[in-house]
Amino acid sequence: MSEPQQPPRLDGAVALVTGASRGIGAETARQLGAKGATVVVNYREKRKRADQIVAEIQAAGGSALALGADVTDEASRDLLVAEIREQYGKLDLLVLNASGGLEPGASPDYPMLINRDSQVRLLEQALEIMPPGSRVVFVTSHQAHFYPDKPVPEEYTPIAASKRAGEDEIRARIPALAQRGVSLAVVTGDMIEGTTMVMLLARRKPEEVQARKDAAGGLPNVEEFAAEIVAEAEAAVPNGHTRYVGGSDWVQEAEQAS
Repeated sequence: MSEPQQPPRLDGAVALVTGASRGIGAETARQLGAKGATVVVNYREKRKRADQIVAEIQAAGGSALALGADVTDEASRDLLVAEIREQYGKLDLLVLNASGGLEPGASPDYPMLINRDSQVRLLEQALEIMPPGSRVVFVTSHQAHFYPDKPVPEEYTPIAASKRAGEDEIRARIPALAQRGVSLAVVTGDMIEGTTMVMLLARRKPEEVQARKDAAGGLPNVEEFAAEIVAEAEAAVPNGHTRYVGGSDWVQEAEQAS
């Protein structure tokens, strides 16, 4: 195992959180702002929600900026990175939180586009403004992290497969990140109470969500999960470290099998 990597100090750091207009991303942005980071609140369409998150961070004494960008679009990502460069000159923390695939009417290739391809490309583009000592945090779920070794609800399979592929692609870039002095951390969580993904699953197959709650003895909520993302962002951990949130039964089974 590699030596622990010293992360950026959050107080004074410039942090980009993708998919930050609601849910886990929004709460992560709030908590990073409370730690003294200047937070770029990325959104795709929900400008009013993103502006509200910025207002909340500023009202609490923090600094934040809402920047719209569709992370699945190359030109949009280019503009996002260019704007961060112009505003701040650097990026110390990249939280790859945006994900999707269960949206009504989404094309069959959309899960791989948003959960793998766009994650990798945004990382590659953002690296141009990430100084040595920066950190990347890839946010995922146990249902994806342990895929395909653990069964997942049928409706979630495209998400699990694509997010697992995204994690694999990001991890494959650890040597290139290390050459730049940038570290990677992965935060994976059980189903998170209150997220859009879990609510969509609950509408389609409520018995499967309830079964997971019963098996795990309850699910982490958005605030708890966001706190773990922030903790990993500032933890001195080896490059490629994984932080598990909830789902101890899955983690224990994986450890026993390894």
